[in-house]
Amino acid sequence: MNYSPPQFRTVNVTRYVTPLREGGSMPAIAEADDDFLYVLKFRGAGQGLKALIAEIIGGEIARALGFKIPELVFANLDEAFGRTEPDEEIQDLLKASVGLNLALHYLSGSITYDPAVTTIDPRLASEIVWMDALLTNMDRTPKNTNMLLWHKELWLIDHGASLYFHHSMHNWEEQAKRPFALIKDHVLLPQAAELEAVDLAFKAILTDELIDAIVQIIPAEWLEETSDDEGGEARREIYAQFLKTRLANSDIFVKEAQHARTTLI
Repeated sequence: MNYSPPQFRTVNVTRYVTPLREGGSMPAIAEADDDFLYVLKFRGAGQGLKALIAEIIGGEIARALGFKIPELVFANLDEAFGRTEPDEEIQDLLKASVGLNLALHYLSGSITYDPAVTTIDPRLASEIVWMDALLTNMDRTPKNTNMLLWHKELWLIDHGASLYFHHSMHNWEEQAKRPFALIKDHVLLPQAAELEAVDLAFKAILTDELIDAIVQIIPAEWLEETSDDEGGEARREIYAQFLKTRLANSDIFVKEAQHARTTLI
């Protein structure tokens, strides 16, 4: 499987179309100067830049593993943008998000994956469960699957709740070796019967070089703004080392997922 880390395009937001009032991040559908619609993730919302960093890492790891992911782009928000927005809460969000944000190509006409309607085969289910356990992605539950069906294909979206270790990085090595207990709530866990085979296949894909290349996509300014005492580039290295350590100890989160599945079924 070939993967080349993309050179993220940068677009300028020209029109705020409508808010997507989901969770605390308040993303929005917006139009950019390339005339495409995007789901815009704001640096000034919820978990801020850390959610955008998790979106990049999670999304690009998913793409490297062969999943379908909407194109990710950097999105500039001008200081004058949104001054005429009548909703005070949205206007405050836009003011707090001036500068570089992140956006996902909007999949017009897509529908939310419903496990009661669509069955996913055990291999694909195992692949998604494994990846979410690696990323500690808590946001793929029956209430919020973060999966879309578009043109009869499954697309994965919204990895901003992944890598929650970065909200407290001081013990990142310990956190990298922990099982992911919240995998018990994963919408696809009942079908994930091939986790061991997936573990072998996916670890062969996610090389150290690939992890380093993905982490390099993160804008330096985002790392500087989210860093504490360690500094921005040191924080970039922590992201890379966290993922490499977690991969080296993948049996921990695989066994946790298998145990949770046995309990569930």
